[in-house]
Amino acid sequence: RSDAGETMAWSESVDTLLANKDGLAAFWTFLKSEFSEENVEFWLACEDFKKTKSSTKIASKAQKIYSDFIQADAPKEINIDFHTKNNISQNISEPTLSCFDDAQRLIYSLMAKDSFPRFLRSEAYKELVKKHQDRNQKRWLPFL
Repeated sequence: RSDAGETMAWSESVDTLLANKDGLAAFWTFLKSEFSEENVEFWLACEDFKKTKSSTKIASKAQKIYSDFIQADAPKEINIDFHTKNNISQNISEPTLSCFDDAQRLIYSLMAKDSFPRFLRSEAYKELVKKHQDRNQKRWLPFL
């Protein structure tokens, strides 16, 4: 797909956006401007965590995610309900690869329903689409 086509495709779904390196970067920058980049950082940390093979790494990565995003006053504390947070807190001493799944689903849903539509309406996204469209036009109309 062309750059413009790819940029437009990000609007199809959060999955399309998150799966694209440039889309992810643009979304992250947008979330930073809204002071909510911890959501995408947590989501990415969970994606990475689920690929962990070694049991010693599972424990240390789980602890890092917990201390960065879940525990009270975490530096990048995510906004999840008490029940989900409590559940993770009770199971963090013996973490499994699915221990953050509920929280990840909540954050994904928050991004999909809240941040993502705002991103698509943002000037930043509109500028990217326009920039890629302009670049494509120049490519096809070299005589202009």
